[in-house]
Amino acid sequence: MGDLLLARHGETEWSRAGRHTGGTDLPLTPAGEAQATSLAPLLDGRTFGLVLTSPLVRARRTAELAGLTGAIPEPDLREWDYGGYEGITTADIHRSRPGWDLWTDGVPPGRDFPGESPRQVGDRADRVLARLSEALDEGDVMLVAHGHLLRVLTARRLGLPPSAGRLFRLETGTLSRLSLEHGNPVIAEWNTRP
Repeated sequence: MGDLLLARHGETEWSRAGRHTGGTDLPLTPAGEAQATSLAPLLDGRTFGLVLTSPLVRARRTAELAGLTGAIPEPDLREWDYGGYEGITTADIHRSRPGWDLWTDGVPPGRDFPGESPRQVGDRADRVLARLSEALDEGDVMLVAHGHLLRVLTARRLGLPPSAGRLFRLETGTLSRLSLEHGNPVIAEWNTRP
């Protein structure tokens, strides 16, 4: 059984500002490109049976700069749809909705984005995990995607509810690794940088 490696895309203008960035397709900043490039040495010498990436440009570009070839876009790896909170910071949301929590409350629908509940994001993560199950039987698998989606996917891989993703802070331009210990999924590395 192989390891599941997770790379969060490099920095964008909105991630640097703390703005919720779901479907808005932003490029990496120069710092984000440097973060993505810095992942290459961490992946050097590894062979992946499957490489999946979010279809959004910030994830695809991260995969490219990290030296990953043959990456397949996977629609279920797109970031959480933040609905009416797309582009807004948590601090701004709390001004009009004190106590709001993404992990339990979800988001309201927006004009351009319908929004998703934690359960809906968890369902997408479950579909990704089912898709890569056979590939993990053969060796390592690499996913390049987004902070909140990868946190939910980690929770689901560990057998936890989607809302448990709140427990796993994930920085931009980092590599994490989920493995097995005595047949049980575990976090083997988290937020690794060179």
